[in-house]
Amino acid sequence: MSYEQENSLIVLSDALVFPSVENANYEGLLAAGGDLSVERLLLAYKSGIFPWFNDDALILWWSPDPRMVLYPHKIKVSKSMRKVLRDGRFRLTKNTCFKAVIDACSSIEREDQDGTWITQKMKNAYLLMHEKGFATSYEVWENDVLVGGLYGIDLGSVFCGESMFSTVSNASKFAFIKLAQELEGKNYKLIDCQIHTDHLESLGAEEIPRNEFIKILQTENKLENRE
Repeated sequence: MSYEQENSLIVLSDALVFPSVENANYEGLLAAGGDLSVERLLLAYKSGIFPWFNDDALILWWSPDPRMVLYPHKIKVSKSMRKVLRDGRFRLTKNTCFKAVIDACSSIEREDQDGTWITQKMKNAYLLMHEKGFATSYEVWENDVLVGGLYGIDLGSVFCGESMFSTVSNASKFAFIKLAQELEGKNYKLIDCQIHTDHLESLGAEEIPRNEFIKILQTENKLENRE
């Protein structure tokens, strides 16, 4: 056995293995410990698991049920956002300043959130993921100033969104809509949004059973392996 059960929480060892997501508690907490190596993070995302923890805590691994996802073709673009997309106010780039995006996501103030879960340890891990070609950022510019963006893990046919930020109205929506439109054109199956928020729901994201989400991941992983 490559992990231990401690007070009903599974504690990982150094081995690159995760318990079944069915072991997650009602909040979605699955396990603690391990590391944030590229190999472990890739295994986690391909298994429907993601890290989320505070600076003073063990690494915590989550797999909530239900899962919040967006099927790219279901993106909702309001009348006001259609105008924003047309008027040329924003400019979009991809992978031009990943560090600036993750720094902004970690420092932006959010309602009902004290501090940030994007710790320095997390930043270092995702910067390495970016260097290896697995983490992607989308940047939104207004008059050559970075005003919004998002980043996530690209599994090839599933994009796992991690965080987004906006310093001016509609900038993060612009990034998310552009992401969905690009991925729809590339026949991506879905964008993993992890957990429900009203903001994501307003953009077309929906909750699906975790087992349905896992089946999509497993199918896509098998297709990639055959290639």
